[in-house]
Amino acid sequence: MPDEFRRILGIRFYAGDFAGLMNLAMEGGLITVPSAPVLVDLAADPAHREAMERCDFAITDSGFMVMLWAFFRRERLTRISGLRFMRGLLQRPEFRQPSATFWVMPSAEDARANREWLLQQGIPVAEDDCYVAPFYPAGPLDDPALLARVEKRRPRFIVLCIRGGVQERLGYGLRQHLPYRPAIVCTGAAIAFLSGQQIGIPRWADRFFLGWLFRSLSHPLSFPPRLWKALRLAPMIWREN
Repeated sequence: MPDEFRRILGIRFYAGDFAGLMNLAMEGGLITVPSAPVLVDLAADPAHREAMERCDFAITDSGFMVMLWAFFRRERLTRISGLRFMRGLLQRPEFRQPSATFWVMPSAEDARANREWLLQQGIPVAEDDCYVAPFYPAGPLDDPALLARVEKRRPRFIVLCIRGGVQERLGYGLRQHLPYRPAIVCTGAAIAFLSGQQIGIPRWADRFFLGWLFRSLSHPLSFPPRLWKALRLAPMIWREN
């Protein structure tokens, strides 16, 4: 395995620098950005585990995972957040071309707001470049309507903005059935932090692993369950030692 990758919890994580990540993303494939709670779900969801283990690579978005890896393995990984990755994509000329992107949104309201923001940034996103995700059940995922839309438009980038644990399974299903190789990017709510649909996270807070704090302040009732769930990642990483 090349030095810029690490196998953690069965997942191929990119461990190189940011410039290398952006160049690698241009080559296409399924790119996942798992948070600590999403990693914890590997133990209980076989379809989710299969999608994560067979993604082309994952990004070290979870600051908690990076800290645990440093503590148990004595190896410091470069942490690259999904938010920083999204900002990097938005600056790439390949990403800013007409019809280059296709967006799977969690709701019609999110699709409208995020599309308006993208247009303001000079990124041409037509209404037909957005798809509102239906309710997806547990297990392996196929969405024939989405697949047909993507096959017809053949975008270079498919950005999945739905919740973790679902977007990875959907992205894996798309990669399995598409006749070409786009970049399928599972960045979840990253675009919503930029467009104002969710609370903004300053660059300094993202750099110092404090994005979770800003999210918790905006949704305080959801914080304790997420924290408790994330703590279960510690014994999983310890067993990797």
